Amino acid sequence: MKKILLVISLVILLVGCESVMNNPTKRVETFLNKYQIMDSEVLSQLDDTLNNDTTLSDKQKEKYRDVMKKQYQNLTYTIKDEEVDGNDAVVTVEIEVYDFNKAMMEADNYLLNHQDEFLDNDNNISDEIFMDYKIEQMKNMSEKVKYTLEFDLTKNDGKWQLNDVDEITRQKIHGIYNYQ
Repeated sequence: MKKILLVISLVILLVGCESVMNNPTKRVETFLNKYQIMDSEVLSQLDDTLNNDTTLSDKQKEKYRDVMKKQYQNLTYTIKDEEVDGNDAVVTVEIEVYDFNKAMMEADNYLLNHQDEFLDNDNNISDEIFMDYKIEQMKNMSEKVKYTLEFDLTKNDGKWQLNDVDEITRQKIHGIYNYQ
């Protein structure tokens, strides 16, 4: 009898936990937490992106990967609002991330005034030398920027699902959105 009560209690607990987690805000929190804990799915997407990049050397890809891992671990967010309209919802979130866009823009400006520092053996500007510099500037960035994001969700078969995140939102999460 005790075993039956224990099994029933576990089922009720599991069903109850699922319903508590089945709301738009919790789905968005789960999504953003995957970045913070560097979930294997997030790292796999980063690796896929880097593997498809033909402009970076293998060493640069590793450095860039480390920079992005720093970004993910230090991403902070605050849920600002949740609006539900039937099977559709919008969750508004304020995130704070390292301002890698600023680091990249400053690197670009530095290049304009210091081209001699980025010359190869043929006295041409070396993309590789410059990219090393740019990644280093991103790595050393300590300033942060805040963005307000809106995540759209849809309820399917009783479960809230996050809709695909657009490219601008991804750039903001990565701190590379060009806001200037």
